[in-house]
Parts: sequence; C-alpha cells; structure tokens
Amino acid sequence: MPKKLPTPRKPSSSSDAIALLKADHKQVTTWFKQFESARSDNNRQSLAQKICSALRVHTKIEEEIFYPAFIEATGEVNTHHEAIIEHDGAKRLIAQIEASDPSDEYYRSKVHVLSEMIKHHVREEERPGGMFAKSRRAKSMDLKALGSSLRARKAELTSSSS
Repeated sequence: MPKKLPTPRKPSSSSDAIALLKADHKQVTTWFKQFESARSDNNRQSLAQKICSALRVHTKIEEEIFYPAFIEATGEVNTHHEAIIEHDGAKRLIAQIEASDPSDEYYRSKVHVLSEMIKHHVREEERPGGMFAKSRRAKSMDLKALGSSLRARKAELTSSSS
C-alpha cells in the first residue's frame, strides 16, 4: 500500500505581516494595562522597559520593511507620513522613559501618554479603511513574504538587544 502523503496545511493568517504587527499591538496593550495596575515601582519599571523595547523593535520593522512596501503598493503618501510622524513622537517619549525611572515624578504620566499615543496609532492602522485594510486590498503586497521578513528582522533586533 503506498504511503499516504500528508495533506499540506493551509498557511495560517498568523504568518502574514498584518497578523504579526497586530500581535505586537496586542502584547504592548496588555503590558500597558499591567503597568497601570502595577503596585510597585519595580514592576512598573520592568513593564515600561518591556514596552519601550518592544515598541523600538516594532517601529523599526514597520519603518524598514512594512511601510516602504505599503507606500510602494498603495501610493498612500499621507497615510504613510502620518504613521511616521506618530512613530517619531512615540520614539521621543520612549527615549525619555528609558532615561528615567519611577522616582521621576512624571514617569507614570509619560508611560500613560505613550499608551494613549500608541492606542491612537493602533486604531489608525487597524481601523476599516486604515493602513492594514489598504494593505490587504493591495494586490502587489505579498503579506506572507513581508511577514517572513518582519519576523526575521524582529528576531535579529531582539537578539541584538538582549
């Protein structure tokens, strides 16, 4: 009896670029919620470090890989430019948070404002008609290949920051 070949698995949507970026959004949102309810300065500082590190990597992979592919495929210059400006504001606040600690009287407020900035940015990317929806409609965007590139670059950045 001939050996039955395994049925090829349908690639999951979690392997595409948008699913990877959404997973990052979800993880950081969880850490922001934990930060808000943390009772000790040590926990707050640990969570803020995780948030800042994850956002540094996330913004880098978006700016290096996803955004250039998005603008090339869609020509959506305004959407692209707004996302870059939002990243710039977040990166400035991340630098301030990383340069301080919970003894800074503005520390919790800085993390809270960063959380609000990121919530806005995520809503803009994930909303119907937003960057992710436009990316899904763009025929020339290979979201699976972009997902692989994003994952590889993320791993590279994460291992070099460890």
